[in-house]
Amino acid sequence: MILAGGLGTRLGEIGRRLPKPLVPVAGAPFLAYLLRMLRAQGFERVLLLLGHRAELIREWCGDGSRFGLRIEYSVGAVEDGTGRRLQRARPLLDSVFLLLYCDNYWPLPMARAWQAFVDRPRAAAQVAVYRNQDRYTRDNLVVRDDGFVAIYDKSRTRPGLAGVDIGFILLQRDVLDLLSDASDCSFEAEVYPKLAEQGRLAAFETEHRYYSVGTPERLGEAEKFLARRPCVIVDRDGVLNVKAERGCYVSSADDWRWLPGAREGLRELRELGADVIVVTNQAGIARGMLSPSQLESIHARMRAEAQAAGGEILDVFVCPHHWDDGCECRKPRAGMLLSAQRAQGLDLSLTPFVGDDVRDGQAAACVDAPFFQVDPNTGLAQAIPALLDFVRANGQGQKPIA
Repeated sequence: MILAGGLGTRLGEIGRRLPKPLVPVAGAPFLAYLLRMLRAQGFERVLLLLGHRAELIREWCGDGSRFGLRIEYSVGAVEDGTGRRLQRARPLLDSVFLLLYCDNYWPLPMARAWQAFVDRPRAAAQVAVYRNQDRYTRDNLVVRDDGFVAIYDKSRTRPGLAGVDIGFILLQRDVLDLLSDASDCSFEAEVYPKLAEQGRLAAFETEHRYYSVGTPERLGEAEKFLARRPCVIVDRDGVLNVKAERGCYVSSADDWRWLPGAREGLRELRELGADVIVVTNQAGIARGMLSPSQLESIHARMRAEAQAAGGEILDVFVCPHHWDDGCECRKPRAGMLLSAQRAQGLDLSLTPFVGDDVRDGQAAACVDAPFFQVDPNTGLAQAIPALLDFVRANGQGQKPIA
């Protein structure tokens, strides 16, 4: 179920001309991206809760068959609150359903989210929570250590808030019993605090940034995110270059040796229109075996020689910490992948990660990125045929219906 009835007043003139779901982003209405994502996650039926300019949305969506979906509608007054919209739609709902906001996009990993919900039987609802450690927006809740929401504050004024609800809520239909019969309320403001107090509101936490068309500023970020070129993230040692012996490091540009076919693979990816980003653990810096300036020199050579061969490396992310520092960036943690996501506006669910080590695969799993493991003696060349197929199937050409 997608809440899509609001006025969109924060969008100014754009919101007066079009309902938020139909605001154009990267060549297609924003709603098209949500519908494509839902279909890719296995959904077959979508219910749209409409109000403002409902006729335009119904005309554009039709019965949903062109999206591979069955789309139904529940239409209310423009001034209706979300509580009233949900109560009106209740006869059309399954016993458990997914609720989205029409102005937020996030690459939902539905299988993992569903399993998390099933594994917490006392949860009556589970909301996707952006951890907001980068202060991207204003917090509105607190998550306990057991993964349940302790406090929900729609006004965002209580002290100590940490994290924000981004929608993508799995709900038992009976939760609607918590709505006051006589009131036309905000569903979140009335129901979430009650569920939190009862210990029945679970959090599905993520550090993958979400994107919105709620304001002109956020609309620009969503445009960049949804329009960007395909991208492949690669580990360095054992993927692009020959690994140093265990416990040792490539410590100067003179020590750099490309693996056979790696430069050619970079060229093929660039010719297909895919960017390449490198992420690499370099504990040699913390261990005093490699200086930051030496590493910069190595990467300058790497990038120059990749470009001379017809390839290009868009960006490089490094973890300089010791094995035992407990940092968030060292693989198998996903900090460098998340830094790349935010810096370049990546959808990690569509961004392959190539690595030669089990830790690379663990980092990819943390953020639901497709993982391609290679032999460190073969490296990138081994993965190129599959990578090219993946980019062709999931890259820039796969735009939603406009």
